[in-house]
Amino acid sequence: MTDNKGDFAFRSDTNEGSWHEMTYGGALSFLRRRYSRDLDGVDVVVSGVPYDCAVTYRTGCRLGPRAIRAGSVQLAELKAFPFGFNPFDTLSVVDYGDCYLDPHHAASVPAAIEAHADAILASGAKMLTLGGDHFVAYPLLKAHAKKHGPIALVQFDAHCDTWDDDGSAIDHGTMFAHAVAEGVVDASKSTQIGLRTFNDFDAGFEMLTAPWVHRNGIDAALKIIRERAGDTPVYISFDVDGLDPAFAPGTGTPVMGGLSSWQALELLRGMGGMNLVGMDVVEVAPAYDHAEITAIAAATVAHDWLCLLAEAKGAKRKEMGRL
Repeated sequence: MTDNKGDFAFRSDTNEGSWHEMTYGGALSFLRRRYSRDLDGVDVVVSGVPYDCAVTYRTGCRLGPRAIRAGSVQLAELKAFPFGFNPFDTLSVVDYGDCYLDPHHAASVPAAIEAHADAILASGAKMLTLGGDHFVAYPLLKAHAKKHGPIALVQFDAHCDTWDDDGSAIDHGTMFAHAVAEGVVDASKSTQIGLRTFNDFDAGFEMLTAPWVHRNGIDAALKIIRERAGDTPVYISFDVDGLDPAFAPGTGTPVMGGLSSWQALELLRGMGGMNLVGMDVVEVAPAYDHAEITAIAAATVAHDWLCLLAEAKGAKRKEMGRL
């Protein structure tokens, strides 16, 4: 190609690098990555799961993947901050599009998501998944555990998602109790961050509530997260309601007193060097958002996870001023 400007998402014939795009125009993909289902040599697959039939309050996060892609456009303009590099000079990343689901046959959805993840993980690529409600993490974790064994879960959330469902159908508030009971998640290696709702049952997770993080700080939280996980494969599940509604109004179950956006970013950026195998960012409900605040937050945490993977692959961080 000679005119390497605009619409990288469908005009590029490579998965690496970036082109100049009009930030306000052009084809939308996550961080302007090429749309492709050819996974030969791909490091990370970005994929949406537009499902919200497992919510217990406000619906609308089925439109989350679309909103997060739109919220990512400015992040694709410049080198990543604070990393000082373009992650796509190191990582081969594609936008796979969305998992195809039939929401009118709800019983088919978990298996469809798991099969979708199985096919991607079989290629050797890692997954960055855009939800969708938090239930979608359950079949994703099952697929990851088949590949890696029991997972160390790092969960950003206002809610523990381990409530007792008395054996009834799994929803977006009960699925992690099932994942622990089934051996998919190793609770002894796992940490929940930002919680501020009460449950008598902790399922074995270390709970770092939002007030605890506010009082004790980022370094104390990271020390616990890193020591618990060790070298176990780590899957990060980021529910945007882990953020305070001031920083993420566009979600279905907002709870006051949460993490600020800077706290979440510092926690995530502090996980470099861990055995990161997968991530989802879920519960973005754009109908309740304002000025894309929530979508931009979701896109940024997903972007920064990719930067951690780029560092692990060999990209060199360039420190900027006093960080």
